Amino acid sequence: MIEIDSLERKEPQVLRSTGAILLGFVTTVVLSAGADQILHATGVYPPWGEPMGDRLYALALCYRLIFAILGCYIAARLAPARPMLHAMILGVIGLVLSILGAAVMWRMGSQWYPISLVLTALPCAWAGGALYARQTR
Repeated sequence: MIEIDSLERKEPQVLRSTGAILLGFVTTVVLSAGADQILHATGVYPPWGEPMGDRLYALALCYRLIFAILGCYIAARLAPARPMLHAMILGVIGLVLSILGAAVMWRMGSQWYPISLVLTALPCAWAGGALYARQTR
């Protein structure tokens, strides 16, 4: 009986943990893709598939950092326990995806942009988790 009772308590936590990380990830992706789409549609960015200059990559980096922090904040906020761990797990996911993106983008233009995404994935995760922790004190 004790083992079943323990499993019943852990299952909702695993689902809530997974949901927190997933919602943080979806928030980051949807906001980033949405901002990209808006900037392309309004002519701020060139049409899809055409190269962008360093200033436009800098703009993209700025809002992506903000959205990454927000996504990690959401993961921490919705975590059933250990909010910083949830934010950092999302940061590791972002790091892996950024490394893959850097490999794909390497010959497409500016190399500093994908490298910046790789280097900022974990600090953004920490910032999102720390922002939540600061609010709960």
